[in-house]
Amino acid sequence: MCSIRKYGVVFAILLMFIALLTGCGRHTTDEQISSPRAETVIETVEKGQAVVKESVTEAIADTEISTDAPEDYIKTDYKADTKIWDVVDDPAFEGYGRLIFPTNRSIEKSMTLSEVGSILPYYNYVNPDRTVEIVNYMKSKAEAGQQIFYGIYTDEEKAADPAKKNTGLFFFRGNPGEKFAIVNAGGAFVYVGAMHDSFPHALELSKKGYNAFALIYRPGAETAPDDLARAIAFVFENADELEVDTADYSLWGGSAGARMAAWLGSNGTAAYGEAEYPRPAAVIMQYTGLSEVNGNEPPTYACVGTSDSIASYRVMENRINQIKANGTDAEIEIFDNLPHGFGLGEGTIAEGWIDHAVKFWENQMK
Repeated sequence: MCSIRKYGVVFAILLMFIALLTGCGRHTTDEQISSPRAETVIETVEKGQAVVKESVTEAIADTEISTDAPEDYIKTDYKADTKIWDVVDDPAFEGYGRLIFPTNRSIEKSMTLSEVGSILPYYNYVNPDRTVEIVNYMKSKAEAGQQIFYGIYTDEEKAADPAKKNTGLFFFRGNPGEKFAIVNAGGAFVYVGAMHDSFPHALELSKKGYNAFALIYRPGAETAPDDLARAIAFVFENADELEVDTADYSLWGGSAGARMAAWLGSNGTAAYGEAEYPRPAAVIMQYTGLSEVNGNEPPTYACVGTSDSIASYRVMENRINQIKANGTDAEIEIFDNLPHGFGLGEGTIAEGWIDHAVKFWENQMK
């Protein structure tokens, strides 16, 4: 809009000088044009035309600059009817596009982004609009030159264990120097349901200014916590490059991912083959039936629905009460008639729970 106004001013000036020239042509003779006064008028007009020309050139240059996309600009290349494989194979995601969706789930070539829910068993309320927003966000950041994916294992480690090729951290950047969270999707330790159970959470945390990582791990109750321990180590070891504050970080997870977050929070990274790094300031858990309490639990927030046939809300409530009995801050939200795997809970009774979880985390910060 500013560019349009600028052109309007420029062209108005141009028209004024054209009118002046035209007027002089209508009311002067050849003899009058040769007079000193006429020559002065002509010289003035010519200078004015030069100024106008220069102004137009500047306006065009300024317009070219003003059309640059701002840092928070999000592309809209992908739509609900975009095929999943068109995203996976997009050159913007060269080397890691396959990790945006579950690597061990069968995806038909004709399947679109609106159908992602069909490859995420155990989950409910998968939001196609959110899926489209996430992949457009990723593409916008990648094409803007930001690194959005980080491998957590070396080439030697991946050569020794090829399954480690299917691991890494998707980075949803918040404010430089802000605290970080690692979000772990569930999937019954069979697959990683990141598109519904960690990417949306990480994106929302980044919108709040926090730096959020979504972990893609090796499915399995033995391998997954090892990958989370490595991810924590990776962020601590590369904190300066990543521009994150490692103090008072948090671990998040849904279903199987919540177990991972709880295990690391209670047992620490050394229990899973890494050096000993600080424990999280808070663990945020959704819909998992974990019951064990060893007395080392960090402050814990949990949420679950009463109609969850996979994770009993009574089991989760009992665990939170045990943590509180040990003198540790803990909180649970129980949502009536809500089933398993509701994610952000958009459009449900649970909508807004993530704000409560963030507040709980913030209350643990020193």
